[in-house]
Amino acid sequence: MENGDKDTGAAQRRIVSLLTALAPREGYNLTALPGIRLLRSNRPLSRTPVLYDPGIVIVCQGRKRGWFGQRLYLYDEQHYLAVSVPVPFTMETDASEQEPLLAIYMHLDFTVAADLLLEIDRRDGGCEAVPMGMISTRMDRSFSESVLRLLEAIGRPLEAEILGPALVRELYFRVLTGEQGGAMRSALTMRGQFGKIAKAIRRIHAAYATELDVGQLAGEAGMSLPTFFSHFKAVTQTSPIQYLKSTRLHQARLLMARNHMTAATASLAVGYESASQFSREFKRLFGRSPTEEVKRMQANFAVPPSSPSLFVSSH
Repeated sequence: MENGDKDTGAAQRRIVSLLTALAPREGYNLTALPGIRLLRSNRPLSRTPVLYDPGIVIVCQGRKRGWFGQRLYLYDEQHYLAVSVPVPFTMETDASEQEPLLAIYMHLDFTVAADLLLEIDRRDGGCEAVPMGMISTRMDRSFSESVLRLLEAIGRPLEAEILGPALVRELYFRVLTGEQGGAMRSALTMRGQFGKIAKAIRRIHAAYATELDVGQLAGEAGMSLPTFFSHFKAVTQTSPIQYLKSTRLHQARLLMARNHMTAATASLAVGYESASQFSREFKRLFGRSPTEEVKRMQANFAVPPSSPSLFVSSH
């Protein structure tokens, strides 16, 4: 075995050891760093709809698979997932009591990312890669070493407070300059048609509980309705109306699981006028009634009500 392979293997074992200690309980474990949570799951999760906020998911033990349109996204010990705009997809998890899934969830700080984009473009020139809302990329040795340094700091409160922000920035740099970093950089610059759709998506997430008019969204994007529908589906693999509906249902699920709202109260909070319509559409998306799905979430994932919502999905 080459020395590089030995070093990589040793770093991976150290990462798993640190995560095992830092995420002692099943579900999400908060850290001293805002925007970073550690996940431990002792059981597999069958295919379920999810909707991630922009961020980075680093699975250090176990495996996740995501289906987005016709594409499979693998994120495991060798691949990380990066999301530039919230996109709905289907995900499943491999995990067990003997080998639990251990992962790092990093909410994307757009201020840090924008600062890095300027620095990278100033030195490396602009990026012409095709923008992508989600990428799955192989972790190289430099990325793994950055992950290890971050986890070591998280385990030491003083280091987490003083060195943590720089280590988070370092990982952002690895993503933005990695194998598919160009696609992420193009997406985050919000240029062209992708940028217009990304802004419409942000608008939906900011005002999903209100009466949103698709024609108005198209007008704000400077597109005709057919053009807006076409570009929106290219980015999200769904229509604007279905995307809005999915966003409302995911948000309602979190309100019920975290804030102990009833289905009727949650449906009103996310913009539904009819509780029965909400229940029908909820079951169509998640395959369970609101009550059944909330019980499943609370049994499988302990998420404190006060924890920040880094990802729209709780998985």
